[in-house]
Amino acid sequence: MIDWACNKDVLITFDREPVVMVRVIKPEMSPLEKRSVIKYPFCCKKQLKVMVFDNQKLKQYFFDIKEGYCFDGASIPRFFWRVIGSNTDNQFLIPALIHDVLCENHQYIDNDRELSSKIFRALLLASGVSELKANIMYSAVDLYQSVCGKWRKGEENE
Repeated sequence: MIDWACNKDVLITFDREPVVMVRVIKPEMSPLEKRSVIKYPFCCKKQLKVMVFDNQKLKQYFFDIKEGYCFDGASIPRFFWRVIGSNTDNQFLIPALIHDVLCENHQYIDNDRELSSKIFRALLLASGVSELKANIMYSAVDLYQSVCGKWRKGEENE
């Protein structure tokens, strides 16, 4: 396992280096396939085994990300791109990949919304994002999830 990110809150390890590829629109694609590529332009190239250790609760979580899992990058409104960076910024791709998987699979970390935000922040910092930007992104994601998200226990994913 590769220790990818570690701080007072979490340790995140992968069984291999995560590889993200950019999906491109091809002329032979159907309109549905083209819309899918536009909505989810990034893809996890190889299956990835992830281990998260919650340093606060002393609890370990394991989950897999399937090869071919597609995601949209960081969800940063265009208005903030000049300050934060664009949603396709290389530094945001691995944190966005893991966070998107957790948002779709709350059970991977026992429906712990706060832990998902801490994981996102740790991965941002490990990717070289400045502490200021990482804290802004962490706060925005955590606030959005607590107000608009579906992280309340017992609430089903759509």
